[in-house]
Amino acid sequence: MAGSSHGHTPAAWTGVIIAFIGFCIAGLFMVAANPLGFWAGLAVIAVGGLVGLAMKAAGLGMPKESAELAAARARAGEAQTTS
Repeated sequence: MAGSSHGHTPAAWTGVIIAFIGFCIAGLFMVAANPLGFWAGLAVIAVGGLVGLAMKAAGLGMPKESAELAAARARAGEAQTTS
């Protein structure tokens, strides 16, 4: 994955950080037996996903690759597996 820059964008980092904070909130309140706080943590996780999608739509995510680039990537992958 290091060669493809998978997830190395501001949109991905921001969405994952917000979702991680939501997981921490939900986990804390789950241990504390507080259902309202737990559901609030799950809401923060959903917000992280929405923020990531919004940032991707704003152009801060990975650009879509063209058909030519996808075909070249497939050919290169085939060449590596056959060697």
